[in-house]
Amino acid sequence: MTSALDNLDDDQLLRYSRQIMLPQFGIEAQQKLSQSHAVIMGLGGLGSPSAFYLAAAGVGQLTLVDYDRVENSNLQRQIIHSSESIGQNKVDSARERLLALNPLIKVHTINENLNPAQLTTLFSTASCVLDGTDNFASRFAINEVCVQQKIPLISAAAIRFEGQISVFDNRNKDCPCYACLYPQQGETDTTCSANGILAPVVGILGSMQALEAIKLLTGIGNTLQGQLLLFDAMSMQWRTLKLKKDPNCPVCRHRGDNE
Repeated sequence: MTSALDNLDDDQLLRYSRQIMLPQFGIEAQQKLSQSHAVIMGLGGLGSPSAFYLAAAGVGQLTLVDYDRVENSNLQRQIIHSSESIGQNKVDSARERLLALNPLIKVHTINENLNPAQLTTLFSTASCVLDGTDNFASRFAINEVCVQQKIPLISAAAIRFEGQISVFDNRNKDCPCYACLYPQQGETDTTCSANGILAPVVGILGSMQALEAIKLLTGIGNTLQGQLLLFDAMSMQWRTLKLKKDPNCPVCRHRGDNE
């Protein structure tokens, strides 16, 4: 009989030993991570720490999606890039840093603004999706495909001194989706370039995205499904709001009807 231990070599056992020793985690959870595929949408302030931690934790496959190049003004918060990366595609810069950190994983890159059909193809092989984009149009498109594909979505956003994070586990037909939280028409410019951002705020939220993804992929603990966690850096306070599925949501209201 083959055990989970047989599928991890000595290098992996040593590298991941500090999380494997956790009684709630163990060999089985590490094996689940090694067999998982996480898609990270956006390699900016949120995607930087989430990608680092997922790579370090041993998620077997990461797909990085971004179509921007590294600029000097990114380096204040997008810690996966460096001064030497300026002018380079963000996905290529990020891939180099992740493989330098952990050469045992696979890192795929997509340097393109994907349309819904392309997102559908990509997400069909994903275990989860992390949304680190900075505009409503992208968030709505990502959410819609995740709902259609029944892929868990870990969504975060940050601006100025504030941030928020939630998990939309689309495998559960009763779980709300991102469109239950925000109307589809979107609103004003929510980019950091237009409003400013304190660097550690995106670091905190991006790290939490990685944590929620690891919990989802391994089945340990409780995720933020059905909750919206709000962070105020100026007062260092967290607030939790309950989220319920909108029965009139144009995106997820018919999810599960044919099951």
